[in-house]
Amino acid sequence: MSFFTAHRITAVVVLVAAGAWVATGKFSSVGSEEVHAAAAPDSAAAAPAEPAPLLRTVAAVKPEFTDFAREIRLAGSTEADKMVVLAARSNGIVNQLGAVKGEGIEAGAIVMMLDGAEVVTAVETAKVSLAQTAEQLRVGEALYKKGSLPELELSNRRSANAAAESALSQAKAALDRLELRAPFTGTVDSVDVELGEWVLQGTPVATILSLDPIVIKAEVSERDVGYVQVGSKAKVRLVNGTEMEGTIRHLAKQASEKTRTFKVEVDLPNADHAIPSGMTAEVSLLTAPQPALRIPRSIITLSDKGVIGLRVVGDDNKAAFVPVDVIDDGEQGLVVTGVPQGVRVIVAGQDLVKDGDEVVVSELTPAQVIEALK
Repeated sequence: MSFFTAHRITAVVVLVAAGAWVATGKFSSVGSEEVHAAAAPDSAAAAPAEPAPLLRTVAAVKPEFTDFAREIRLAGSTEADKMVVLAARSNGIVNQLGAVKGEGIEAGAIVMMLDGAEVVTAVETAKVSLAQTAEQLRVGEALYKKGSLPELELSNRRSANAAAESALSQAKAALDRLELRAPFTGTVDSVDVELGEWVLQGTPVATILSLDPIVIKAEVSERDVGYVQVGSKAKVRLVNGTEMEGTIRHLAKQASEKTRTFKVEVDLPNADHAIPSGMTAEVSLLTAPQPALRIPRSIITLSDKGVIGLRVVGDDNKAAFVPVDVIDDGEQGLVVTGVPQGVRVIVAGQDLVKDGDEVVVSELTPAQVIEALK
């Protein structure tokens, strides 16, 4: 239904009724006209008749249904796809920094290297020791096969070789802990240490963010969660006015205990890293289209039980109340569902009649109203 206000509808009805008055000499305003449903007696001699019921005149419009996809608007904010705070894995002096705040870094690149000459020496020593025990084991096995070496001695050599392998593994692990490497390609958001600084194990070193894609995190109400599907498209408007289209990648299956809302994540492409983390955003999701009416707010009425709805009139010209569901509220009026087919919606005089009242209908069409208002 086209959008128009109640006072304009009233003006049109008055115009139509004025024409009727010129032709008949009889007219009363919409919502207040009272006419007799039965004709007067044919002659003065006829017996007095019961007073005929008085009928009110209302203006009604035949609704035009359209398929409407309701828009669900969610408030959210941008967040990095991945974020990690790297910490020192060992004690030592910072010997090398490969991370620069604000610049990119590749996966596997060195973020920090600690000074560890003694650790390097330990690795070399362990390698030499392993080489010796391995050679002794090789010779021992050859002698054992010839019967020249007792089994106990062979077992001792095997144990010594295994211990050397373990020592080398431990030395290499200690050396590896001196290095700190980027776990993924991203942007260095902060560097918290300096060259030459002594750090303890667990000291924060650098924060790395992955900003492509950027993720919009929002929450959807339990009333609307059924309309959200992973993989569907979503429109995103950032606080700086940028509008983009993203894809829903995650919908929580567990509601928040405090708000009873479900977390939603939307992916946005961000190859140039122009969108930072923490920016306010609005997410718009479109539901599946359904038949609906767009109506002015002024024609909404309430039932005796406080239910919102519309007053309609059927082919029998009797008024009735129908409850409606408001699925959208915008500048052009309300969008509602629940109005049955084959009725006319009362747009003037709806508050002066009740269910079952027979009325006189001054029927208009949206086109007539639009034409009259030009």
